Parts: sequence; C-alpha cells; structure tokens
Amino acid sequence: MQPTTDPAASAVLAVVFLPFVAAGLVPLVYRLVGERTAYYAAAIALACFGLVASQYGTHGAVSFPWIRSLGVSLSFYVDGLSLLVGFLASGVGVLILTYSGGYMHGEPSQPKYYASLLAFMGSMLGVAFAADLIALFVFWELTSLSSFMLIGHYQRQESSQYAARKSMLITVAGGLFMLIGFLLLHSVLLDVTSGSNAFSIVYMLENPELVQEELRSAGLFLPVLGLIGVGAAAKSAQVPLHIWLPNAMEAPTPVSAFLHSATMVKAGVYLLGRFRPVLVSHEWELLFAILGLTTMTVAAVLAVGATDIKELLAYSTASHLGLIVAGFGFASELGGETGAFHIINHATFKAALFLVAGIVAHEAGTRKIENLGGLKEDLPITAAITAVAALGMAGVPPFNGFYSKELLFEAAWEAAVHAGGGLAYLYPAVAVFGSVFTFLYSIRFLMLFFGEKPTGLHKVHSPPKAMLAPPLLLGVIAGLVSLGGILGTFGIHFAPFDHFVGEVWASTLPPGSDLHGGFSYYFPDHITPAVTMSAVTLVLGAASYPFYGRLHEGVNRVTDVNVLRANWYYNSAVFGLNGVSDTTAERVQNGLLRTYATWALASVAGLTLAGYAATSVTLPAFELSKVAVTVPILLVLLVAIVGAVAVSIAPSHISGVLTLSILGFMVAVFYVLADAPDLALTQLVVETLLLVIFLLVLDKLPAFYGNTDRAKMARDGVLSAAVGATVFVTVLVSTAATPTDGIASFFVEQAVPVGGGGNIVNVILVDFRAFDTLGEISVVAMAALSVLTLVAMRERGETQ
Repeated sequence: MQPTTDPAASAVLAVVFLPFVAAGLVPLVYRLVGERTAYYAAAIALACFGLVASQYGTHGAVSFPWIRSLGVSLSFYVDGLSLLVGFLASGVGVLILTYSGGYMHGEPSQPKYYASLLAFMGSMLGVAFAADLIALFVFWELTSLSSFMLIGHYQRQESSQYAARKSMLITVAGGLFMLIGFLLLHSVLLDVTSGSNAFSIVYMLENPELVQEELRSAGLFLPVLGLIGVGAAAKSAQVPLHIWLPNAMEAPTPVSAFLHSATMVKAGVYLLGRFRPVLVSHEWELLFAILGLTTMTVAAVLAVGATDIKELLAYSTASHLGLIVAGFGFASELGGETGAFHIINHATFKAALFLVAGIVAHEAGTRKIENLGGLKEDLPITAAITAVAALGMAGVPPFNGFYSKELLFEAAWEAAVHAGGGLAYLYPAVAVFGSVFTFLYSIRFLMLFFGEKPTGLHKVHSPPKAMLAPPLLLGVIAGLVSLGGILGTFGIHFAPFDHFVGEVWASTLPPGSDLHGGFSYYFPDHITPAVTMSAVTLVLGAASYPFYGRLHEGVNRVTDVNVLRANWYYNSAVFGLNGVSDTTAERVQNGLLRTYATWALASVAGLTLAGYAATSVTLPAFELSKVAVTVPILLVLLVAIVGAVAVSIAPSHISGVLTLSILGFMVAVFYVLADAPDLALTQLVVETLLLVIFLLVLDKLPAFYGNTDRAKMARDGVLSAAVGATVFVTVLVSTAATPTDGIASFFVEQAVPVGGGGNIVNVILVDFRAFDTLGEISVVAMAALSVLTLVAMRERGETQ
C-alpha cells in the first residue's frame, strides 16, 4: 500500500479529516451565525455522508507514511463494515445536528457542543476506516475524549461531572487493554512480515489462518483475544462494564441519540466485527456468545426496573449491543449475519426512540415514566414513530428488529446443536429469556403514548419541525426495512439494501466463506426452531406484561442489594482510592523540601534498580590488577573520602558546604593526574561557582542545622546509599560496552575540517552537539530567570 493521488483515496482522507477542520472553525462560525451553527455542522455531516457514499462499491486500502521508524502508516481500508459505520456516523450525524438546532435553543456552551460533536464524528469515521492498529487506537481514544466533553456538557452539574469521569475512566481503561493486545499482535507479526505489515489490519484480514497460527504457537492467542475483548466490552457497555452508559444519559438528548445508540457504542461491536475473521474460533465463541447473551439479559432486566425514559433506553442499548456481540460471537456464518443486520436495525429504531425521548422531555417537562401517559392525543406523529421503533425494538413481527432477532435465535440454536446439546442449550434458552424482558420494556415505552394522562401532566405542545423531522425519517427507514421482510416473503427484495447488508456480512467472515447466495430476509412461512423461539418470546411477554409493575418493583428490590450492583463496586473502588490519594497527598505534599527530595530520589533509585533486576543486568567484571593507582591518585582518593565523611558530620551549613567543596576540588585534581586538563578546568570553574552560590544562599539560612531525629538520619543514610548505588551501577553498566565502531576517531578526524578547532571537547560541544548545548544553556537561563523572579517577588512581599 502506497500513498496515492487517486480520487478515491483523497475522498477517504477527506471524510476522516473534514470534521476535525470544521470543528476548529466552529467558534468563528458561531460568532457569525449564532445558533444556526447547528445547520453548518449538519452540512458538514452531509458532505461526509456524500464522501462515504462515493466509496460504495470500492474495496481496498490506501496508506500514507506516518511514523516511518516504526513502520506505522496512516492507513485506511474500505469494505462493507467500514462503510456501514461510516454511513451511521455521518448519516445519523446529519439528523442529530439538525435536531440539535431545535433542541439546543438557549442552551449554554453551544460552540463547544458543536465542535465536540464534529470532532466525535471525525473520530468515529477514523475508527471505521482505520487499517493500521496504531491509527485505530488513536481514533479510538479520540472518541473517548470527545464523548467526555459531550457527556459532561453541563459541566457545573455534579451528576454530569460524575458521568463524564465514569465514561472516560472505563472506556479509556478498556482502550489501554486493547492497546496491549495490539502490541502483542504486533510482536508476533513482526518477524512474520519482516516489520512491513506488523501493524496492518489488512494483512491480518488477508492472512487470518497464519495470524492465528502464529499467535497460538507463541502462546498469545488467549491473551490477545481477552485484551481486545476488554476494549470492545468497555466501549460497547457489556456486563459488568455497562455501568457508564446509564449515567451518560446526563448528556443532552441529541448526544445520547448520537453517541449511545448509533455510533460510539457501535465502536466496540465494530471492533469485534473487524477482528472476527482473524480470531474466530471455539474460544472466541465461548467468550463472546456468553458475554453477549449475559449482557442482553441482565441489561434487559435492568431496563424493566428503570424509572426514567432515558435510563430505560440506556439499558436497552446495552441489551441490544449484547445481542450484536452474541451474534458476532457465534462462529457460524449466521452469527456474522446476525451482528451485521442488527447493527443497522438497532441504529434506526434506537436513534429514533432517543429523539422521541428528547421530544417528550422537552415538551412534557419530565422524563419520569410514572408521570407520563396518554401522549398520543398531543403528539400523534411522534406516537406513530414510537410505534414503529418500539415494536421493532421488541422484536414483534413484522417490524425490523424481528428479523435480526430471528437470526440470533437461529444462530443460538445451531450453536447448541453443533456443540452436541447439554449445557449448550443455554444459548437459545437465555436468548429467549432476555428477549421476554426486551418485549416488556419496549411495550412499556410505547404505552407512554396510550391510556390516560397522569394527574398533573399539562397539555403537551408539538415539537419544532427541526426536532420532528429526524426521528420521522428514522421511523420511515425502520418501516421500509420492516416492509422489506414482508415483500421478501413474496420474492420481492430491496436489492441495493440486501447487497449492502451482504457486503457488511462478508466483511465479518474469513476469506472464502460461503454466503449461501447472499443476504436476504423474509417473513417466515413455516415452523422452525427460531420461529418457535420467537413465538414463545411473544407469548411469555404478553402474559407477563400485566404484571409489569410487580416485576419493576422486584428488579429494584434486588438491585438495592449492594453486592449485586456493579455501581457499588465502581463507587467503592473509585471513592476508596480517592481517600487513599488524599491521605497520600497529605503525607507527600507537606511543604517540606526534604520530603519532596526523599520521595523523588527514592522513586528514581527504586525504579532504576528494579529495572536492572527485572532485566537481569549483569555488572561488568572488575579486575583490580588492571587499575593503575599511583600514590598521588591514592592520596587524592583518601582526601575525597575524608571530605565525604566530614560532610556527613558537619555541624553547620557553612562547614557542610565547605567540606563538600573538597570533594569537587579533589575530582578536579584527579582529572589533572589523569591527563585531562580541560575537564579539570571545567570542574574547577563549576565547583567554584557552586561554592559562591551556596555561600550566598546560606547567608539567608540559619547558621546551624539544629537537632535532627535519628530515624530521619537513618532514612537519609539509607536513601543516600541507594542513590549512590544507583549511580554506581548505572555508570558501570553504561560504560561496560566496547563498540567496534568508535565515534572518537570521527571527532578527531573532523574536528579541524568541519568544526574549525583543535580543541576536540570544544568542537563537540559547540558544533557536533550544538543543539544539546543550546538546550542546556536554555535550561540554565530559564532557571536563572525563575530565581530572579522569585527573589523580586519576595522583596515585594508576594511570596512566603
């Protein structure tokens, strides 16, 4: 893969970076057009959608060199899966930004809001098209950063601050696990690919058997699988890492609809779909099928216990993401088909429902489920949208969610039969159980529009057209997908849609997989295990709905038990660590220079010595017979030792500094005896300057040290020994090497012709290492300016 001027390559590059450029211009645009910035951002999203659409029908990669020394390129890859996420990020982005034009009227910090939304969209597009592990990680973390800004939009509210921190901590931590998995992948492929494709996702997709074989032979298959799984689970809110998603509903409703239904949470399932062809195996199925079905069920149960419409939708999002993870988890072709199709269905009905929730909250003034009902009279169009979207979410035929859930049931049954039954039948059983609760909370959301209005609910006004049009369009799309299933029964198919879903499905399968003639879906016309499972789900759901209130109370009673709540563990850990941090800060940051020096020196020495021990560094052999010790050198060393002892027992600052200078002057004498007069001169100048500075400073300090605690003296003695040992070992290790290609001869030969001087040391410092010297001088100059500033401030009484 090489850089290219091909228009297709330029389009991919533009679609990723256009939102970032547009985000940087938002403050200027907002000054010019005010709240109409929403439509500027929507226009950018529409342009990105057009660029993504221009890539439909293409397949391949383009690469731009980035970090050449590491073989890292800014590579982009176009296939069905990347186009799907690209369409969702840009297409739903158009609707969300248009919707924001009405919803965010009069809201604070709008420039930051629109800039963050555009940056987030660009980050998701980068994740979708990234073809290099490093590029994927960078864009992955950018989604966490931009979502942190969006979730914490109401930055003065404690609940928003808590939600933003929680989402950042969990998703970024998951990303770090994923990064370790990527580095392990790179280490295994480094030798196989000679480094040229060690970070390339495309290479892995083209050679999945080789990659898996190399991982297994290195004993790293399970670690890589687990680490990537943690990253995906954190981003896609899988149990027990689902807890950040309900709190993230503190964000404005358009953010919830964009990030937490259609885009950001899809990053995790996208990651699984991307690596599914490479890592799919028995272990893959065991891990992700169980994880997905568990999340699907637990989150559905928690949604029944929700008291807030956005909380209900948040848990339902986690539940449906679990369905997608379970689909991708099943190793059969049906599993990939399930995940690919349900990503589309979930994005349409869930984004529509989040926008409906925003309309309800905006116009009714409340999000409490118990305070809402009978809204159909005031919001008839919104009620119709909700009916299509909620019944699709419930999996009621013939609405769109029914068809992808049928595929899940079929994949779960096939996996159980293929495994020989037994415990494997828990796959279909748990899928049905979780789907019953999905039916319950979906119908409960729909019933907000039916029945009688609760007491105190005033007349609800119709929303602005800018808020109504986006969910209406999403509802129409969901309705068309539903209609496609009915028409499919009669052999009539939406060929472009079926082809696109087939492309997405093919992207989740290893090369050469059988797609059984391509993707198609239709309303079932005969009894199958999957149809039976759907029927059981609907019957049990309908029979249980009259007892919804009891189930709601029961779920809340169970979740009141601390040990059964993941949030309890999170809060205990985080706030417990906060207490430890406060205590540690009080002990470490106590305002005493001695304490700061102790911690800094102890940390550096400890980490350095531990690093030497961990890497099994061996000290070079020390042969005393080869050391030429003359009488003058021996006398100098003895005087230096006496000086060192005198420093440790000196009774005052003055005497301590004076005896310390003995060591410096003995080093200068040693250089003279070792035939290094230039170093001796430098040492004398530095030592004299330091002595003068010390004496000037000591003029402002007490004459005597005072009484010192023996424990502190012992601690300082141990610390001094550790620092001395660290320096001693470091010098021995760093000077032990004897390279064959010496650099000394180069300096000797080039000193006069290149440096123009006969003093090699001066030439090295001034010419060959000019930037080093300039940097050192700059540091000294900055330190001098800082000292002068502090002295001037002290004289004016500004410091203590």
